[in-house]
Amino acid sequence: MHTYRIGDAAALLGVSADTVRRLVDGGKLTAERDETGRRIIPGPVLAAYARQVHRTERENAGSSARNRLSGIVTDVIIGDVSAQVEIQAGPFRVVSLVSRESAEELKLEPGVPAVAVIKSTNVVVERP
Repeated sequence: MHTYRIGDAAALLGVSADTVRRLVDGGKLTAERDETGRRIIPGPVLAAYARQVHRTERENAGSSARNRLSGIVTDVIIGDVSAQVEIQAGPFRVVSLVSRESAEELKLEPGVPAVAVIKSTNVVVERP
């Protein structure tokens, strides 16, 4: 079974290590101690927590798309017909091509909050 140290769990959840410690101390995440006494979180426990949080956030989405990354627009390059929009969503950089009309209607510019909604029939999964 794969386990995660507090800092690693925090990075995966997109929160601070202090937040993960509070989740453990508050009983929302179960942690064990490794042979050196450090707190570790079992992989299945972390996955269940992440799944629960995701489902709670998605309940009001009103969309069939399952992949939603909230972030901030960092760049917009407007062309004659299309626009390239770059969003920083936590540690993830998402680049999308949208119509110029859509970019203008949404008033996309650096600093504006945005959500990248991804619906794909092909996703490659890799292990680090």
